[in-house]
Amino acid sequence: MSRVSVITGGAGGMGLATASIVGRDHTVVLCDVRQDRLSAAAATLTDRGITPTVVDCDVTDRRAVADLIGTATGLGTLVSVIHTAGVSPSMGSADYIMRTNALGTVNVNEEFHAVAGEGAVIVNVASMSAHMLPAEMIPIDQFPLALDDADAFMDAMMTTCQIVDENTRSGLAYALSKSFVRWYSQSQAERFSAGLVRIVSVSPGSTDTEMGRLEEAAGAGAMVANAALPRWGKAEEMAELLAFCASTKAGYLTGIDILNDGGLIASMTERARVSAANG
Repeated sequence: MSRVSVITGGAGGMGLATASIVGRDHTVVLCDVRQDRLSAAAATLTDRGITPTVVDCDVTDRRAVADLIGTATGLGTLVSVIHTAGVSPSMGSADYIMRTNALGTVNVNEEFHAVAGEGAVIVNVASMSAHMLPAEMIPIDQFPLALDDADAFMDAMMTTCQIVDENTRSGLAYALSKSFVRWYSQSQAERFSAGLVRIVSVSPGSTDTEMGRLEEAAGAGAMVANAALPRWGKAEEMAELLAFCASTKAGYLTGIDILNDGGLIASMTERARVSAANG
């Protein structure tokens, strides 16, 4: 029976790059909301000898996500989900960003967990922004609401976003939403492992994709220049890590977030230490 991998956000960027790797030895299901881009991605993969199944799916719609997972299980044994679907600060309001990135992650993970068998794994995409917010700005005590009361969760997150002016709320919502992804992937590890299922998150830095470049003028370009490796990350570099985390080679890896940011956070931390020491 075929081993099946679902890749959300598979129409481009890291998702498509990951499908090109995973598709070498898995049946691939690509999901995205952009049907035209999905068709183009499928054609690209076909040219590479990979024949994907494509599904138009909005991850904020729990029923649509359930149908997506159902499609995947109908093709063989679902062994992995690589959840790259998400939106950046330039792509919408704070509410839209939080709903897509945080609640979308809950929908995909919970529907996967409901059917996942022994040895299956889900890899979520967080962000280096989840490593940049001061802890006191992250309402982690409100995060569990997302699993039981989505409306209360959204109310709590939007209240937090109101601490900044309207022009920067989308940016804060993005950082909070990715902090949630990181938290979820760690906090649910024990629950997932009861069924011998792994859950991991990866936090990419500034990546040279269409979505990544949307944030170039908003500060991503300056952050790239300050990284230990002062360049944009490549989608293929992120994809190799995502594919590894989803593979049996990483069979002992769970409940952890892997920061893949070209050393930006490390550089910022050390510069802050030196500055404080020099007083």
